[in-house]
Amino acid sequence: MQKITVVLAEDHAVVRQATAEIIHHQPDMEVVGQAGTGAEAVHLARCVRPDVVVMDIAMPHVDGLEATRRIRDECPHTRVLVLTAREEEQYVVELLRAGAVGYLSKTAGLDELLQAIRAVARGESVLAPAAVSVVVRRLMDETKQTQEPSPLTNRELQVLSLVAEGLTNRNIGRQPSISLRTVEAHLTHIYDKLDVGSRTEAVVWGIRQGWIDPQKGDRP
Repeated sequence: MQKITVVLAEDHAVVRQATAEIIHHQPDMEVVGQAGTGAEAVHLARCVRPDVVVMDIAMPHVDGLEATRRIRDECPHTRVLVLTAREEEQYVVELLRAGAVGYLSKTAGLDELLQAIRAVARGESVLAPAAVSVVVRRLMDETKQTQEPSPLTNRELQVLSLVAEGLTNRNIGRQPSISLRTVEAHLTHIYDKLDVGSRTEAVVWGIRQGWIDPQKGDRP
């Protein structure tokens, strides 16, 4: 079994080392690097190309947001899972714009963190449905919906809308006339057409362009 490779970016050494020890005992995960600063996190991501970077936002020298932006630009196949104590609307939006595929509160338990790492490695977002609504409200306020023509097919728009509603690939695969394998294929086509690397980026792009509205759904 191929293990999920993880880089831990956390400036508190005790917390970082304790988390690494927990991950070390997971049969499907491997810590391939630890960083105490944002700059170190970027350097490690560039060198080892991990599947997932678990990123603390409050990092010295280069903060987690900027480190996330650099990792997204330089290592597009690496997914960043952010840990933060802040949940304000604008802050959530900034996390997504920086390239994070999800976030967890720093009060989350270790089991929740492990589940989130696995979900992110599968290409899923750990953004809760309530947080999606936060993003929608903010983007609706900031962006005029121009309704530009979409390059996506009706079925791809349907899948993207269901993703925006917070459904996992498996749950979408339970919809009538669509299978899990088909969902995964549609998402691959969506990423290619929109030139994005994650479910969250695709949802944000679709909302900003006015192609989908997760509060109403798009069910052709």
